[in-house]
Amino acid sequence: MTTSLPPTTAAIRAPITAIGEAPSAWKVVVRVASTVWSNGKARIGLVMLALFVLLAIFAPLIAPYGASETGFERSADGSAAHWLGTTAAGEDVLSQLLYGAQVSIFVGLVAGLLSTIIAVLIGLSWGYVRGFGADVINFIVNLFLVIPGLPLMIVIAAYLSGGGIGMIIVVVVITGWAWGARVLRSQTQSLRSRDFVTAAVFSGERPFRIVFREILPNMTSLIVGNFFGAATAAILAEAGLEFLGLGDSTVVSWGTMLFWAQNSNALLTGQWALLFAPGLCIALLATSLTLINFGVDGISNPRLREGTKR
Repeated sequence: MTTSLPPTTAAIRAPITAIGEAPSAWKVVVRVASTVWSNGKARIGLVMLALFVLLAIFAPLIAPYGASETGFERSADGSAAHWLGTTAAGEDVLSQLLYGAQVSIFVGLVAGLLSTIIAVLIGLSWGYVRGFGADVINFIVNLFLVIPGLPLMIVIAAYLSGGGIGMIIVVVVITGWAWGARVLRSQTQSLRSRDFVTAAVFSGERPFRIVFREILPNMTSLIVGNFFGAATAAILAEAGLEFLGLGDSTVVSWGTMLFWAQNSNALLTGQWALLFAPGLCIALLATSLTLINFGVDGISNPRLREGTKR
């Protein structure tokens, strides 16, 4: 003879995953992508960024000439053979513009990613720990925040001169993580007092798991937004350092194009395209990342979402 369990016991024995089953990673990615795409500004930014990425990837196929190919008429105006003219060294400006997208996008994405990783590690640790360790981190972060960013980048780049693109990335990462760490620290302090964190502490979870398994998933949109902000700052910083002659002038990038155009007095000779074209591309690429950030904000704040019913 079998006895049935009481209703309350049966409910406890029943698999609760069917009720509150966590969504799969694929569903989360699709949901996040649809939220970002529903924002009109973010949609424009994604299209612009995708266009720049495609131009950078297929630059060897699209560019009419090599990036450093010389032998053409020097300082020539735009023509059918050279749409944007040529440089003072006899190089095709359009080809350099396409190849330069590779370096600028690479530096922006890599430096932005590394800056974000450092900001996450320091910001979450700083916001969760207390005592002497928090005071030490607070001193280091405030030190980087007080020192002006541009002079610090110039000093470090001048000291590490000759390192090429790797040096530019290192300089941007060193000077670009502090603001993100401070923002993440404030959010971590807010989350560490929530009930689910308190429950994890009383259950005996280690601080490492609490920080990176309980707190970190609730800061995804903030971290993604910090990445786009860091990538935008990295693109502008790379162009600025190259324009000042602190990078590798032999590498073709939008910053080095501005550097050589300034050295050859492009404006005085009437070759405005040498300065206007790379400057416009830098501004549009930075704008695309900023527009995408509007859609990222809608992930954590439903009031900022567009195209959805309130």
